[in-house]
Amino acid sequence: MTGLYLGGLRTEDTHLKSANKVITDAPPDNNGRGEAFSPTDLVCAALSSCMMTLMGILAEREKIDLTGMTSSITKIMASNPRRIEEIQIVFRHPQLKATPEQRKKLEHAARTCPVALSLSENLRQTVSFDFGDQ
Repeated sequence: MTGLYLGGLRTEDTHLKSANKVITDAPPDNNGRGEAFSPTDLVCAALSSCMMTLMGILAEREKIDLTGMTSSITKIMASNPRRIEEIQIVFRHPQLKATPEQRKKLEHAARTCPVALSLSENLRQTVSFDFGDQ
C-alpha cells in the first residue's frame, strides 16, 4: 500500500496489487469536510469487514449461505485524547439457515478475527447478531 496527503485534510491510499484507492477526509467535528470516510471510520469498517470475512470462511466450510448478510456500524468517539471509544456492530441475516451450533461458531469466528484481536482492549467492541428465528 502507499499513502498520499492531498492537502485539505484529505488522503489517498492505494492498494498496489489491485490499484484500488481509498480517500479519507477529516470529519466536520475535527476541522474536516466529512466528504469521505474518516480514518477512524475505516477502522470501524475494517472490523466489520474482517468479522464478515471470517464468518464467510467458516460458512463456506460449513456449507452455510451468508449471501446478503448486512452490518450496521456505529462509532462512538471519546475526547482527551480523541480516540474511538466503542464500535457497535449489528450483523443481520434474517433468513440464515444454520444450526444453533453453527451460529455459535459464526459468532466466535467474528469475535476472534485479526482486526478484533489487534485493537486495544480499551476499545469496546459491542457486537450482536440478528440471524432470525430457527
